[in-house]
Amino acid sequence: MFPRTAYTITVNPKIPNRLRRLEELANNLWYSWDRATRTLFSRLDPHLWEAVGHNPKAFLKRVDESVLIKATEDRVFLASYNSILSTYDSYHDATAAPINDELDPQDQIAYFCFEFGFHESLPIYSGGLGILAGDHCKAASDLHLPFVAIGLLYRQGYFSQTIDVLGNQQVAYTVSDFDDLPVTPVTREDGSSLQITVPLSQREVTVKVWQAKIGHVTLFLLDADLPENSAEDRYITHNLYGGDKVMRIEQEIILGMGGVRALQALGIKPTIWHINEGHAAFMILERIHALVQQGLDFASALESVAVNTVFTTHTAVPAGHDHFNTDLIQTYFDNFYRSLNITREEFMALGHVAGSPDFNMTALAIHGSRTHNGVSKIHGSVSSNICRDLWPQIEPEENPISYVTNGVHVPTFLAQEWSDLFDRYLGHEWRNKMCDTDYWSGIDAIPDHLFWSVRQSLKSQMFYGIRSRISEQNARNRGSEAHLDRLLKFVDPINPNILTLGFARRFATYKRAALLFENLDWLRKIILDQERPVLFLFAGKAHPADVPGQDLIRRISQIAHFPEFEGRILLVEGYDLRLGRRLVAGVDVWLNNPIYPLEASGTSGMKAGINGAINLSVLDGWWGEGYDGRNGWAIKPGLENMDAALRDQEESRALYEILQDQVVPLYYNYGKLGYSPEWVRMAKLSMMSLLPRYNATRMVDEYVTKFYRPASSKGMLYAANDFTDAKNIATWKTKIKQAWRGVTIRRLDTPCERIHFNEAVNFKVAANLNGLSPEDVVIELLICRQFKTTKLCNFQHFKFESTGTQDSHEHLFELKLIPELCGKQEYFIRAYPYHSLLSHPLEMGLMVWL
Repeated sequence: MFPRTAYTITVNPKIPNRLRRLEELANNLWYSWDRATRTLFSRLDPHLWEAVGHNPKAFLKRVDESVLIKATEDRVFLASYNSILSTYDSYHDATAAPINDELDPQDQIAYFCFEFGFHESLPIYSGGLGILAGDHCKAASDLHLPFVAIGLLYRQGYFSQTIDVLGNQQVAYTVSDFDDLPVTPVTREDGSSLQITVPLSQREVTVKVWQAKIGHVTLFLLDADLPENSAEDRYITHNLYGGDKVMRIEQEIILGMGGVRALQALGIKPTIWHINEGHAAFMILERIHALVQQGLDFASALESVAVNTVFTTHTAVPAGHDHFNTDLIQTYFDNFYRSLNITREEFMALGHVAGSPDFNMTALAIHGSRTHNGVSKIHGSVSSNICRDLWPQIEPEENPISYVTNGVHVPTFLAQEWSDLFDRYLGHEWRNKMCDTDYWSGIDAIPDHLFWSVRQSLKSQMFYGIRSRISEQNARNRGSEAHLDRLLKFVDPINPNILTLGFARRFATYKRAALLFENLDWLRKIILDQERPVLFLFAGKAHPADVPGQDLIRRISQIAHFPEFEGRILLVEGYDLRLGRRLVAGVDVWLNNPIYPLEASGTSGMKAGINGAINLSVLDGWWGEGYDGRNGWAIKPGLENMDAALRDQEESRALYEILQDQVVPLYYNYGKLGYSPEWVRMAKLSMMSLLPRYNATRMVDEYVTKFYRPASSKGMLYAANDFTDAKNIATWKTKIKQAWRGVTIRRLDTPCERIHFNEAVNFKVAANLNGLSPEDVVIELLICRQFKTTKLCNFQHFKFESTGTQDSHEHLFELKLIPELCGKQEYFIRAYPYHSLLSHPLEMGLMVWL
């Protein structure tokens, strides 16, 4: 018998001097989008590489030293090593100028997010928000932007998933050893770890600052799991999206307020602050507090902070926005708002939304920023409606919420096989032509048989991975070998000539993973055709607290176990970035059928599209813009107020019709070529139309042009001369708010109903400005041809001129207008407050219509 006390000792290899820079490569997440670097590690010991989950840093701590010594004598390995280092050094050349030159040399962007997804070796992400944040950082690195990011370092991160024989999702959390992660502690000049303190209620929590390198970009991560803290406080940064409301508010305080303190301790002075989703909005309060401590009044401090803050919302339903009850806010901010020299009511107003007593983080983010955006054109409109009460007198389509449609980091998600083919047929410069639509039309010149060959090769690789996961899943669930053979009958990597559709994403009810099963009889007709078989692959996780989402997993599992569907519908467990990359590169069709308009953007379809898969999706999120009638298939959504069951019935019918009448026949129209030329044509159109539009380089460039540069300019303007302009705009807004309730306008001219073309019309109004001056307001006429569905964006705007006063309390405004078009036209007259220092002309949300 072994003794009761067991001791452990860790033996790490010495890295030979010839290979010393392997450690540098392992500590920069540049490897997450450089396949050659990952392959370099894998070549040393493929089995160990798999065992450590493709984690270079963990790999180097465990690889046998003899393997490394042998590698120093391997000319082929050394040649690859030197080539990779040359590419790495060229990419990280510190003398290279920013590719986007719109920012000033002193600019610095700070990007806050609750999760970041770069690679499976850094498990601090759960899904779409994190992957998007990771792609944002990668593109910022590619563009050489002055960019840092701030997040939390979770000890357990998000959960790992298995699925039992009954379709029940099993959750497992893995405690990370930070020494194995591509992160290092930030140190002070004396070598000690950088730590900050963050106030939480009546106590101070100590937070350690770590850093991760993502190419040129540095991500700073905050960690409360320290011996200096109580057991409860050490647990704050343990889980991503775990715990109760108390844990959530404490995590968000550490991220927002602690993130600002960490940057101050690092000596980093951002000129642009980006809040990616409302979790980090408490950073606004910390920044205001710092300015108030310098002597600025609260209103001026708020304006100074808000003017260079960008807020991006990713949520398409009001319930998805974080909110906390007033007692909880009182517990954590009782002393804080007093230090701002404002009342409790003024503080609570920062997070107030109509119809709720709670403190809303989206409201705080909007009140504390002047640039706000959704993540697709449709989502921008949805967000404007959700937040309409924050600008109560403004129509939603005119309020300040804009949009930047998401994009994906092409070097991360484009399969290597496509990169090699592009090098051959488009030239190596394709990497610098990411947004050039004309350039990407060159894909059409790739021979169809080579294009198809790459598609089949990627599907084959995906099938090998699927077989491995299904085999492991079957063995753990005590399935027989005979049953495994039935499951994998159509997953043939040697002959992958089966139409394969993929659905992989978070199992949230609005994403309708089970829409495919609305009419099983119809589905059987589609799926059981012996001459034209169809394979459906499902993967995804449901949050442990999302019971309906877990019910969806069980439903898919149940259908997949029907004898006629076995092997034709597969539910693959353990969805993560690695599996996601395989699926988007390998499937023929990417399926997405959310309830309109609840898909904020979605990026998985973009990843599939750039790899030559074809999208079949509801016209929601990004696909509402991406679909052009030739590059995929679209399901037109039903009316928003339609009965849910009827909507599912109608949209599932459209799905079956598209599958039966278009998708399946097109794929199997082989002829003598062994593939369908029409299918290849559509796949090429998909790739050509989507890659230059839905890449993260375009996305970040758009943020720079639309938001970052204006925010920086206005921020510097407001801060100049001891915040003179911040004080001026704050004083002006106070004056406007006090007077606006009494502002009225009335028409003095007689309305004219008919004129001849090129004839002028004179308009005259009198305005009671309630003490305001004519310079404080804009009075304008909006005119447009009359249509049934005319939107405000279609109207032309004409500004009235101030021409004097009448009866001492009214100001006169006049406009001479020559209508530019014939036909019946509709026009309106309105007034709103205006100041040249405003970031958006309607940001105050005040308006009077005649």
